[in-house]
Amino acid sequence: MAKLTYMKKTMWVLTGVVLGAFLVVGTSVMADRQGQSVQSLPIDQLRAFVEVYERISSSYVEPIEDGKMLENAISGMLSNLDPHSAYLPPENFEKVEEHTRGEFGGLGMEVGTEDGFVKVIAPIDDTPAQRAGVQAGDLIIRLDDKSVKGMSLTEAVKLMRGEPGSTITLTIMRKGQREPIELELTRAVIKVKSVRHRLLDKDLGYVRISQFQVRTGRDLVDAIRDLEKENTQPLQGLVLDLRNNPGGVLNASVDVSNVFLDAGLIVYTEGRIDSSKMRFEAKRGDILNGKPIVVLVNEGSASASEIVAGALQDHERALVVGRTTFGKGSVQTLLPLNNGAAIKLTTALYYTPSGRSIQAEGIKPDIIIDRVNVERVDTAGFGLRTEASLENHLGKGKKEQQQEVEEKVDLLAEDYELHESVNILRSMVFMNKGRANASK
Repeated sequence: MAKLTYMKKTMWVLTGVVLGAFLVVGTSVMADRQGQSVQSLPIDQLRAFVEVYERISSSYVEPIEDGKMLENAISGMLSNLDPHSAYLPPENFEKVEEHTRGEFGGLGMEVGTEDGFVKVIAPIDDTPAQRAGVQAGDLIIRLDDKSVKGMSLTEAVKLMRGEPGSTITLTIMRKGQREPIELELTRAVIKVKSVRHRLLDKDLGYVRISQFQVRTGRDLVDAIRDLEKENTQPLQGLVLDLRNNPGGVLNASVDVSNVFLDAGLIVYTEGRIDSSKMRFEAKRGDILNGKPIVVLVNEGSASASEIVAGALQDHERALVVGRTTFGKGSVQTLLPLNNGAAIKLTTALYYTPSGRSIQAEGIKPDIIIDRVNVERVDTAGFGLRTEASLENHLGKGKKEQQQEVEEKVDLLAEDYELHESVNILRSMVFMNKGRANASK
């Protein structure tokens, strides 16, 4: 009986302390939200929280530090909101900042949660995850010998990170596969180069953005300038590849859209607080002067990628091709805390210029390109002859002509979606030239 009295006394002391702290916070919130109605604090639920806290502290099979228990409570409060809100202890907050700058240690993939498991949104180019064959949509069910079911996203990410050179085994479930797949990955320092480019054909450029970082917009401009130098004249068309791009910095997606638009709304966000209501307008001017653009997307294109695809589609500045995007239309804000930690909190939804919300819907392409396997068929043994196969034929050398054919076939076998995108772009360029000639 004496013990019960002590427990009650302890509980009410704790209640007083915690409720006092909540009242202080509540007062601050009310002072900060002038003109807005604020609901009263749920006192009964707070008392229940303190009672649970005290029961765990006194009766759990092993002692737990008070600080750890409160951290777990905060983490649970955020992880139950949506798949993207989370509590970030100081060490995790530092790693998020590294990720934004484009250099960090780990496996190299963007992840979320689904049905209690970790879901791969997209692997990042030239990382252990991409090289091992991890695909967008994979569900990670085990990390080494630990089940992921019920694990918080923060805990799972912490397990996947580690010393470069160390290994980890991922057990994944993949759509279309009956049995789990085991992949062994070697951790590495991930240095993400967000923009890559090459000349696909004369006058046709290709730019791949693998992730949106702070300087992605500037890197995109540099890439297009480099392509024009290599081409020795302005480009007549561009493929912008955003496949398996998990997103990144919101402002970077605005910068990228701004590169191709003369004016108009790029994206706007709506949330409960004033600071979450933003509008971003194009100001820079179109670097390609209206030349055709094909934006290539798939189910791994998320967040910032969808902003770009949606903006260029709504302004009819580009043709979006591929498959419906991931559908992450929410904005997360990093809010630093006094203890060096932070919370990543969903504060708004974003909308395309025409008012479409992408959340759980995604961007639907103008032209669907299905995911298929293409096999190269060797026709050398069929005895087919052409003018070019005849001795002393007029025209290009046989070797030069064969090289051109092989380059086109290699692109088809290597990347069918890109091959089809280039064909679409060629058609757009042809029609664009036709219109220009007709107007003369």
